[in-house]
Amino acid sequence: TGRWQKLFIYIYMHVCVYRSVSTQKRTCPLLSVQPVRGLLDEKFQIAVTNLPPNQKVTLHSLHQSDDKDFWEAFGHYVSDEHGSVTGFKDESLGGTYDGTEPMGLLWSMRPIPGSRHGLRIRKRDIFRPMEVRISVYNGHLSQGFSHQAPLATSVTERWYVAPGVKRVNIREKEIRGTLFLPPGSGPYPGVLDLWGVGGDFVEYRSALLASHGFASMALEYLTPEDLSLEDTDASYFEKAYQILNNHPMVKKDHLAVLGLSLGSAITLSMASYSKVIKPQCCVCISGSHLMPVEKSLSELFELMKSHADKLCVNEDNQVILRNLILSLPCQSAKVDVGRIKCPLLLVNGDDDQTLPAVESAEDMAMMMEKAGNRHLLEILMYPDAGHLIEPPYSPHFRATNYKLEWTKEKIVMLWGGQTKPHAYAQEDAWKKILAFLWQHLSAPVIKKKKKKFQ
Repeated sequence: TGRWQKLFIYIYMHVCVYRSVSTQKRTCPLLSVQPVRGLLDEKFQIAVTNLPPNQKVTLHSLHQSDDKDFWEAFGHYVSDEHGSVTGFKDESLGGTYDGTEPMGLLWSMRPIPGSRHGLRIRKRDIFRPMEVRISVYNGHLSQGFSHQAPLATSVTERWYVAPGVKRVNIREKEIRGTLFLPPGSGPYPGVLDLWGVGGDFVEYRSALLASHGFASMALEYLTPEDLSLEDTDASYFEKAYQILNNHPMVKKDHLAVLGLSLGSAITLSMASYSKVIKPQCCVCISGSHLMPVEKSLSELFELMKSHADKLCVNEDNQVILRNLILSLPCQSAKVDVGRIKCPLLLVNGDDDQTLPAVESAEDMAMMMEKAGNRHLLEILMYPDAGHLIEPPYSPHFRATNYKLEWTKEKIVMLWGGQTKPHAYAQEDAWKKILAFLWQHLSAPVIKKKKKKFQ
């Protein structure tokens, strides 16, 4: 009897331990972020399971930028009757974003409390991913995340460059730039990519364009080595265009020019007046035809410097540039967009505080109507979006530190926009820009299947 009693106790204890372990496994929250690796413009899906029903939780994202600053975003959720939270169907009840926003943990990112002021994320090393740590916390938290233990954590990688994309330094004559080539033998339609003013040389948009099948050349035109602003004139951009057009991996005469801000002003000037630059189409993001680049960039900057008294400053000491542009005495010298002979896509936010994009788009439409080429113009105008319309899911920057090119003065520039509508504009505009480029650059009917991240 004693032997049976000991056996019974032994079995009973092991059953209790098994039940305890099983219960712990069942109630331990699980966090899934899929895909673990993907392109920046690819949506991910977040799911939390094994929570108690109707439990309040906070989804939190954390990223350290290339400048070593930390950025975060968070949303407040309540688990369903099955103990689950799903980012693509459940609503955030508060935090840095609200509503059903699967990518809110990216586009609503902001510097963590105590950070430097006026920050902006700009990817410098495109061959290293943007790593984002996603965590789930008990309760609805709005601060102090570093002092709390998360229920579960996962890391996702967001890449600007797809597997197989090649980076080629362009150092031909005085031209400086970076060409990104899609995988394969080509040739591919080409894009000359012109960024704006106010920072280091930017490559990440071109890398992303190459990941979608375009041979994209990011052109360095503000601070190239051994070249002054006096030398950066129409011929510089024409030589860059010819280099891209003559590259063996580029489909000859199947080129587009894409510009942002000052890059858009250059795009409009070149498309209107150049006898060398004959693109199949142009895309201008947050640009204006009131900044003609007739001779050199230095002349344009000197003109703006002479009207610096027209700069406005708001109550937060943020500089508003758009009034200066509107005051420039160039009504008779504005770019004659009636001369443009290729399809033109304008992408603007109606809260742009940097350039008069809305007024410019309206005037350009009238000029092209009068000239008989209005049918070539397509305008995307996004309510409550600002100046910096970047690739999808990039955080919104309403105002950031900035150095005026013509005075070298450090200021805080007001770009404009409200976070949620600006995020919508970036996502929608990117899809339409890609579709526009493929439409006019003779995209193949059958595209090669993209390589997957491993």
